[in-house]
Amino acid sequence: MTLPKEFQEIAGRVNNWGRWGADDETGTLNLVTDEVVRAAAAEVRTGHRVPLALPLHQDGVQTGMIPGRVNPLHVMVQLNQELFGPGTVACSDDAVTMGLQAGTHWDALTHVSHSGRVYNGRPAQTVTAHGGAAFGGIDKVRHLVSRGVLLDVARARGVDRLAGGHAVTPEDLAAAEEFGRVRVRAGDVVLVRTGQVQVYLAGDKHGYGYPSPGLSVRCPEWFHARDVAAVANDTLTFEMFPPEIENLWLPVHALHLVEMGMLQGQNWNLEELSTACGETGRYAFLLSAMPEPFVGATGTPVAPVAVL
Repeated sequence: MTLPKEFQEIAGRVNNWGRWGADDETGTLNLVTDEVVRAAAAEVRTGHRVPLALPLHQDGVQTGMIPGRVNPLHVMVQLNQELFGPGTVACSDDAVTMGLQAGTHWDALTHVSHSGRVYNGRPAQTVTAHGGAAFGGIDKVRHLVSRGVLLDVARARGVDRLAGGHAVTPEDLAAAEEFGRVRVRAGDVVLVRTGQVQVYLAGDKHGYGYPSPGLSVRCPEWFHARDVAAVANDTLTFEMFPPEIENLWLPVHALHLVEMGMLQGQNWNLEELSTACGETGRYAFLLSAMPEPFVGATGTPVAPVAVL
């Protein structure tokens, strides 16, 4: 199936292939320069830290809709075992089996492909069953600390949570900037709050995933124009689900990851951050969101922290 003309036209306008060289594997994270990080550190006023990750446990956000993306299965492999003989120090150890994108996570640039290609025009076949992503895996992201900006779209629209069928538009993003009296800058990591994670926190996993608000196919051009480094939000699917354009599945994924080379994150809990930013009137902060360096992985769990 050929992707529609509307998608192809947007892809042409946001494409970053070759912008940082033919061998580049980190895309828009090249925009996070030393100068950007120094400026981000200056956003810290109180040192108040806000965690943004959902707890990892067996009753997580996954419902089985995506084959193989299982919630964490945590088991104990040692219980107070005296490894060096009776009376010595005893150890307890754990093991976990989980989908790397099961909870709060980053999608690597190789998470999706379209038309047989991943970011920078590399063949989709560079992702293999045994080696994972030979090019553009999440392990190529060696650090991710930058200025974070919360665009609280729900609050800007005067609601606690966007309706399930709401497509977040560039106009919504601009209105959230104005609401927060903040300006998105080159190298920023943008966090878009819809309030949808409240549905999961209330115990409705299926309702959390469907129907869901999410980013419109029009948003990538807004992020591209601002030179945003990465984007995350508080939904399961990131973009509107069911899709904004009938039968066009995951177009925002394809535009961000494949065309722009921009990391995107899902299942971020932005509720406490929304409260903190509202109370202080400050919507920019230092953000630490380091990926776990699984070699060849197309995504990774992350435990991000905003420092205000």
